[in-house]
Amino acid sequence: MKKVLLGGSLLVIVAIALYAFVVPKPAIHTAKVETATLETPIKWYTWEEALEANKKVKKKMFIDMYTDWCGWCKKMDASTFKDPKVTAVMNKYFYAVKFDAEQKKEIKYGTQTFKYVAQGSRGVHELAYALLDGQLGYPSFVYLNEKQERVTVSPGYKTPEQIIPELEFIGAGLYTKMNYQAYLAQQKK
Repeated sequence: MKKVLLGGSLLVIVAIALYAFVVPKPAIHTAKVETATLETPIKWYTWEEALEANKKVKKKMFIDMYTDWCGWCKKMDASTFKDPKVTAVMNKYFYAVKFDAEQKKEIKYGTQTFKYVAQGSRGVHELAYALLDGQLGYPSFVYLNEKQERVTVSPGYKTPEQIIPELEFIGAGLYTKMNYQAYLAQQKK
């Protein structure tokens, strides 16, 4: 009987030891998974906030020209601008600005004051009109360098796969060395 008890006890101790070292602890595993999948959203600025931030740390500006009635703008907000790769590149290189092209708030920039101009049932903000050279299609994206000089305007809805190369090309300053088509060709190699 003593051998059976001793053997049974030894078996229980071995089973407990194996369980303690072999079976992963869910709380530790879960914490690691959650940390690895956390997404950092795009830090959106107002026009004024981006200009103020640029005085302290020079970065390029990405301006998302949108309107409240633009369905493709809303689709980009819900998908493209939530993509982790897009958010990472955007936050790395740009002060991202959400700019309602039909907002009524006056904006002072340099020595000029830009206002809303009513046109029929809608209107346009003069700063949006100036940055887009009057080509008022939404969404449109305006890229400015660190000195707030326009690099380019990129119109239309874009998937993450379409916008990431554009963000990297401009963000890394490659536009000063080659054109975008050459950059895309180089990426395919």
